[in-house]
Amino acid sequence: QVQLVESGGGLVQAGGSLRLSCAASGRSFAGSPMGWFRQAPGMEREFVAVSWSSMTAYADPVKGRFTISRDNAKNTVYLQMNSLKPEDTAVYYCAADASYGLPRLRQQYNYWGQGTQVTVSS
Repeated sequence: QVQLVESGGGLVQAGGSLRLSCAASGRSFAGSPMGWFRQAPGMEREFVAVSWSSMTAYADPVKGRFTISRDNAKNTVYLQMNSLKPEDTAVYYCAADASYGLPRLRQQYNYWGQGTQVTVSS
């Protein structure tokens, strides 16, 4: 059974940093896109970042502040978040297994983690 488990969320002050991790089990995602989405209260779940092969893509609000990386040997994807802002407050979800490319739509992913809360105080 495939599982994605996020960790690393928490409470941080504006300007601070957090590093999220997502460990996958049940199959290898080495050749598949793995991404991060987030959902703030009352909002739709939105794309944050995706990694596939040697390529990455980011949503405009996080460009230059967030960095996605992965360790295929550990079947794990990371999201380094710097210069955090209160508007980054959300539950962050890991997603995997769109077929190829740098997908930005929720429906392109087959597997999801349970989410980890990130709260940025002003």
